[in-house]
Amino acid sequence: MQDSPSRDARIALDLALTVRHDGHGGVADDLADPAGLTAWVRAHPDLAADAGAADPAAVRDVRAAARALFARAVRPGEPSPADAARLLPVPDALRRLNEAAARTPTVSVLHWADAGTPVVRAVPAPGARPDLTAALARAVIGFLAGPDRQRLRACHAPRCVRYFLKDHPRQEWCKPSCGNRARVARHQQRRQRTAEPRP
Repeated sequence: MQDSPSRDARIALDLALTVRHDGHGGVADDLADPAGLTAWVRAHPDLAADAGAADPAAVRDVRAAARALFARAVRPGEPSPADAARLLPVPDALRRLNEAAARTPTVSVLHWADAGTPVVRAVPAPGARPDLTAALARAVIGFLAGPDRQRLRACHAPRCVRYFLKDHPRQEWCKPSCGNRARVARHQQRRQRTAEPRP
C-alpha cells in the first residue's frame, strides 16, 4: 500500500477527473459551465481561491494541459480514451500550464513544525488576489514534478476515462466496479470467440 497522495496530486487528479464517463457511452464535463466550476471549487476548500472570479474556459485549458501531460506521464501505457485522439501537443500543454501558474505572483513561505521537516509553500504575494487557474496549474506542476507521478495510470476498463494513482502492484483499474466491467467484457469476448463457427 502506498502513502496517501499529496495535496497537489489530489487536486491535479480531481481536476482531470472532471472529464468523466456520462453513463450513456459518452463523456461528461463537470466544468462545462460556471455553476459546475463553483460546485467543484466548493468541494475543494484547500484551494483557497475564488471560483467566482475564475474563467471556466481558462480552468478547462489547465485541465486540457494536465490531461495531455498525464498521457505523457503514463507512457508507454495508453492515455485515457476520453481524449486520446485530441490531446494537446506536449509543448503547448507545457506552455499553457506555465502561463497559468504565473497568473498570481507568489512568494515562498517556510513552514517548520517542531517535530517535522521544513516545508516550503508558494503563497500569493502580499496584496495579490489568489487566482484559481494559477492555483490549479501550480498543483498540476507540483504533482507532475513529485513522486506521485510514478504511480499515475489511465484506467482502461470499458467506458472509463479516468486517471488514477496505482496503490498496489496488481492494481489495474481505478475502482472495483471498473475491474468488474473489464472482467465481464473479457468473459464475453472469450464466449464470442468460442461460439464463432470455424471455417
